[in-house]
Amino acid sequence: MNSIHGLGVIVTGGARGIGRATAERLSAGGARVAIGDLDAELAASVAAEIGRGVVSAHLDVTDAESWRTFLAATSAAGPFDVLVNNAGIMPLGSLLKEPDDVTRTIVDVNLHGVIHGTKAVAPGMIDRGRGHVVNVASAVGRVAMADGATYSASKFAVVGFSEAMRAELAPQGVDVSVVLPTVVQTELSAGVPAARGVKPVTADDVAKVIEEVILKPKAEVWVPRWSQAIVKTTNLLPRRAQEAISRAMKADSVLSSADPAARAAYEERARRH
Repeated sequence: MNSIHGLGVIVTGGARGIGRATAERLSAGGARVAIGDLDAELAASVAAEIGRGVVSAHLDVTDAESWRTFLAATSAAGPFDVLVNNAGIMPLGSLLKEPDDVTRTIVDVNLHGVIHGTKAVAPGMIDRGRGHVVNVASAVGRVAMADGATYSASKFAVVGFSEAMRAELAPQGVDVSVVLPTVVQTELSAGVPAARGVKPVTADDVAKVIEEVILKPKAEVWVPRWSQAIVKTTNLLPRRAQEAISRAMKADSVLSSADPAARAAYEERARRH
């Protein structure tokens, strides 16, 4: 594929952060973009601000019926060639102190949202013999960290789901990719430090990679790209050596050392999801 011009694209969680940056970048490239977000008012405001025919509608990714309603409301931007499953939440803290409803919500949004989205949109892609599902996971979907157990588990699951669906959908002309960002400078990562030697990336850095993956499908891409090589190389070492490197880079304490004050506003909103 040489251009995204004319592609119909759904971006979930498109009113903020990576989702908004992706909607902006893809629409600038000529794609027909539909933003789905739980905050319908903010999504409409963002769509109007971006312009270029971007449409939006309320979408609760955890609810299969909401997906059907969303697709009907945004059908003018269809048919949809690409689904960017980006919506996600990241409440942090000790699992033993995590309320049960928060645990369920993290899994519902981060995993079930991806599953519901794929079920809702992929059949149309199969009917047309082409399409692309891009799932935004996280580096902690490959490298687990303390104080983010449920979040990490949900992202590990998204990686596994993506691999399984790639095998299932490839014979029918549909690509599946998973994107794994490190710490991104968005509200979701407020107060979370980067590992030593790893520069935080911006939402547009991730959006750029998503665009590149749509143009040239790849199974798994990290942001920044070089971080994948570090993880793969480190994983070849004995566990003690891996842990020593993690401590040296302060990667083992990235989530547990997050600033609670800086995260307060986000945590409150995420837990109300």
